Amino acid sequence: MSTFGVEEEFLLADPETGRAVPAAPEVLKAAREEPVPGAVHAELSQTQVEAATVPCASLDDLEHELMAGRARLAAAARSCGVWLLPSGTSPLGGAAVPADGARFASITARYADVVRDYQACGCHVHVGVLDRETAVAVCNHLRPWLPTLLALSVNSPYHEGRDTGYASWRIVEQSRFPGAGVPPWCHDAADYDERVARLVDSGVLLDEAQSFWLARPSPTWPTVELRVADTAVDVSGALLQATLSRALVTTALGDLSLGREAPRLDDQVLAAAVWSAARYGLGGVGVHPVRGYRVPATELLDELIVRVAPALAEAGDLAAARELFAGVLRRGTGAERQRAVGEPLDVVRLLAIGVSYED
Repeated sequence: MSTFGVEEEFLLADPETGRAVPAAPEVLKAAREEPVPGAVHAELSQTQVEAATVPCASLDDLEHELMAGRARLAAAARSCGVWLLPSGTSPLGGAAVPADGARFASITARYADVVRDYQACGCHVHVGVLDRETAVAVCNHLRPWLPTLLALSVNSPYHEGRDTGYASWRIVEQSRFPGAGVPPWCHDAADYDERVARLVDSGVLLDEAQSFWLARPSPTWPTVELRVADTAVDVSGALLQATLSRALVTTALGDLSLGREAPRLDDQVLAAAVWSAARYGLGGVGVHPVRGYRVPATELLDELIVRVAPALAEAGDLAAARELFAGVLRRGTGAERQRAVGEPLDVVRLLAIGVSYED
């Protein structure tokens, strides 16, 4: 069974106003003083920080890593007088201050106003594979399921203090970048590399390590990287994304071993499916990626569960996945839970990790 790991991006917020604040340098310095596994990183804006787990073999190990990473950053944030928020976007906004470093400066210069207020936070799942050829082939098989993973993860309904009407405003903001969305179907690793090089040569990407697709072969690690999900409200949401992602990769590997090529689905239908998932989450309609017509989003989720059930059972994760899935249906998606609170400042207070809602 493949190992897997998770990178979680978080926002930093002022406890009084609820707005995002550029405290990342201080928070990361405080967090790095703790000698614990995993890593913490800067993001594009100084209003954001990231926790990355080590590769894990089991869901229990991953849960421990995720809890430790969140606790580490939350404690560091509180020591700096700010709160750590698990949300795909900042409910009340706040000025985005570019992080230090030449690469971040190049990104800001290249994309101008697209990134000046960009503070979107995602949950990225890495699943180990043997090589890049396998990673590209697996990504082909993931394409139909990425919109449903998004619908399950939606956790960013607010932007600048208003309800956007979308369940994932993060995806809307991300769609402004060139080449965003579902990755193209690629014949092999050479085809994939040629497509990325073409985008670099055309000037819309900085280099071969940068892309905005929702799944890709990692440019750094021997993994498939799924970047479709909003940052989860809680650890259970991140765990569900991780176990479903690994099960989808395992299922794809099984298909490849039998010589089953991934279907070549219509890119515009897939784009429509991503938009519908961002707009409605699980609470409305979705677009069937193969048939190309509208269906309830929960029907697509049922198809996903059936698809990966054998892989979940093989990993020993089936019972845990069912429990995590039932929790989402019982409590609602992150977007539904944010909207249930109502006022964006109250949403910030509810989301803040390690802070009592009554404080």
